Amino acid sequence: MKFGVPKEIYEGEARVALTPDSAKQIQKLGYEIAVESGAGARAGFSDSDYEAAGVEVIKTAAALWKASDIVAKVRQPDETEMKRLRKDQTLISFFNPGGNAEGMEKAKASGANVIAMEMVPRISRAQKMDALSSMANIAGYRAVIEAGNNFGRFFTGQVTAAGKVPPAKVLVVGAGVAGLAAIGTSTSLGAITYAFDVRPEVAEQVESMGAEFVYLDFEEEQQDGAATGGYASVQSEEFRNAQLAKFRELAPEVDIVITTALIPNREAPELWTKDMVEAMKPGSVIVDLAAEKGGNCKLTVADEKIVTDNGVTIIGYTDFPSRMATQASTLYATNIRHMMADLTPEKDGQINHNMEDDVIRGATVTFEGDITFPPPPPKVAAIAAKPKEVVKEKTPEEKRAEEIAAFKAQTKQQVTLLVVGAVLLLGVGLVAPASFMQHFIVFVLSVFVGFQVIWNVSHSLHTPLMAVTNAISSIIILGALMQIGSGSFLVIILAALSVFMAGINIFGGFLVTRRMLAMFQKS
Repeated sequence: MKFGVPKEIYEGEARVALTPDSAKQIQKLGYEIAVESGAGARAGFSDSDYEAAGVEVIKTAAALWKASDIVAKVRQPDETEMKRLRKDQTLISFFNPGGNAEGMEKAKASGANVIAMEMVPRISRAQKMDALSSMANIAGYRAVIEAGNNFGRFFTGQVTAAGKVPPAKVLVVGAGVAGLAAIGTSTSLGAITYAFDVRPEVAEQVESMGAEFVYLDFEEEQQDGAATGGYASVQSEEFRNAQLAKFRELAPEVDIVITTALIPNREAPELWTKDMVEAMKPGSVIVDLAAEKGGNCKLTVADEKIVTDNGVTIIGYTDFPSRMATQASTLYATNIRHMMADLTPEKDGQINHNMEDDVIRGATVTFEGDITFPPPPPKVAAIAAKPKEVVKEKTPEEKRAEEIAAFKAQTKQQVTLLVVGAVLLLGVGLVAPASFMQHFIVFVLSVFVGFQVIWNVSHSLHTPLMAVTNAISSIIILGALMQIGSGSFLVIILAALSVFMAGINIFGGFLVTRRMLAMFQKS
């Protein structure tokens, strides 16, 4: 089968769905590959680069669509491209199925199978095919660069001979893939970064990247994003009011606002209202990554940059990934390559469109003359975080009762051990000679003392080697002390040396332990 990639005809689109490197990987799956002449030129890939990778270069789009069994694109196909679809042909592209009913009807009528890359389910196995995340990552990074290009000051604070420059304050609304990319870029440039998201589980991710998470004083429990496929869900009116009140509080303080909030198959929620824009300082910048869906800012104009009466710049570009065409094409082509690998498990150059596969089924919007959108929930769903269990604080009476019960249990255990030990010693004493009992009692006492001195000490306070050394030293010193009273002068000398060396070992060990502990203490 032939895998073909046409030139993007959407105005201003510079990306391409195939790179020379990804072409080599797809060829290993058994496919012949063709590309329309000039398809990769705006992304930095010439026709000669493709030819060097063994790709056939076809002059016209019509010829390429006719020759290809599988067509991969970036942008949603237009009316002309939809007419070129034919029965049993496979199209892999962004398709916007939630807002493209007419396109799905045309694909159904043509008999073509359409895979929408934005419908790849957000499960672990499908991350390598998640084109939305790939493009959102680039958009988040580029948003900060565009904001910096239109912001009249440094991001990082500086102290110079000419004066002190305070760091910029950046607020990122929405901590999805694009938001996290924006947070990472902003903090790396030295700005004080704040972030907000309706999904509480992202707070830890935000803080781990050096930003401060903006919490709301709101009691309602928000839904875990994992329960909605990793996306934000619609919130209550009370929550929205609390959210807007917090943004109004932050508006006069922040210099740059980057909004990324989107809900699948809905218009972008309005989060930054006109009065918030009016409250911002002159020279501030708003970058609205949701401009294509209506924008999170009330004043955003899609594909334009405007300046308000109070000097706030609002950027509503919808082509951020295309502004980094080489990088975006490389990532998107990799997503396509992984999708092709899943569609070709036998690596025989033949598509196996397995509708039992969660990823393939989730991304397929038309199949064999039927519309299959929306897909059923994937069998393997993301695991939502369990709600934190509220541990009831115990009363002083309950704590006291537990302490008494623990003391009684410990006392009972110790008394039992002493009684059992005494009985065993008496039993041994009845049958053993007196000379044996003298040494045996010394041995038992040594073991007991070693146990009490070493065993009850936490392992975090003693290294295993030191613990064993001290235990052995304890046994030696007790034996040596017992032999000092011997009638033999040689035995007395040896016993004294044993006490001296064992003492060095014991006290030296504890001194080293003390120095080790001092390393972890604040002065």
